[in-house]
Amino acid sequence: MISSMTGFASARGELPPFSWAWELRSVNAKGLDLRLRVPDWLDGLEAALRADLSKALTRGNVTLSLRLSRDEATGDLALNRQTLAAVLDALAEVEADALERGINLAPSKASDLLGLRGVLDSSVGDVDPAPLVARLRAEFPALVESFLQMRRDEGAQLASVLGEQVGRIEALAVQAAALAEARKDAMADTLKANLARVMDSANGADPDRVAQELALLAVKADVTEEIDRLNAHVAAARDLLSKGGAVGRKLDFLMQEFNREANTLCSKSQSVELTGVGLELKAVIDQMREQVQNVE
Repeated sequence: MISSMTGFASARGELPPFSWAWELRSVNAKGLDLRLRVPDWLDGLEAALRADLSKALTRGNVTLSLRLSRDEATGDLALNRQTLAAVLDALAEVEADALERGINLAPSKASDLLGLRGVLDSSVGDVDPAPLVARLRAEFPALVESFLQMRRDEGAQLASVLGEQVGRIEALAVQAAALAEARKDAMADTLKANLARVMDSANGADPDRVAQELALLAVKADVTEEIDRLNAHVAAARDLLSKGGAVGRKLDFLMQEFNREANTLCSKSQSVELTGVGLELKAVIDQMREQVQNVE
């Protein structure tokens, strides 16, 4: 089974006071390009994730992001005595000024003071990252498998499309072979007529040399080898699609060979019908090449 280079997977997890969200996505590329965005204070995590992805993938522009957040509300509350002292000093000054003006203020409550910003600090303290790193590494294989499954699903669809296109190329090769066979008698008659015309108008021309030149033209117009190679490439493409795995580069090379034979067929056709088949071949090959660009 072949795989696409396009894929996406996401997941969420938590280990109080932390929670996180994974995103893993990829698009096509000539090689394997890994881009990881993970918190750098999680020692050893990025290197481990990069190694896991390198083992699982061969091609693609791959981006992995880990968004980590910490719930501050789960930390311990501590009294900020410096801030409290400043608040009490300010409160004493306010009450003294109010008394000088004959104003009686309502007594302050401890709950009122504790509700003031900065009087109570919430802190999680120092957290050992090792358990968090272990948990993240334990979850990562499931994310990668989900990602790979999507690439395999995309690959199955690609294989179906590519199979149809290979079948179309094979049918056009058969059509080209039939047209080439049908034109043989006409080409032979044309060559004979050309040879007679040349011999009638050429004084002292070597008949053997003229015949050799005309035979060379006939060989150059023969498309049997091109059709045979097209059929061989069809067989090779089907073999790669059936074997599966990381065959994208081989298929891409095969597309170049397909295109070379189609170009040669058009240049040697000497027939409107055969040229039409060659142009249709080029169109199908170009469509197939676009699909192959997404194969891992």
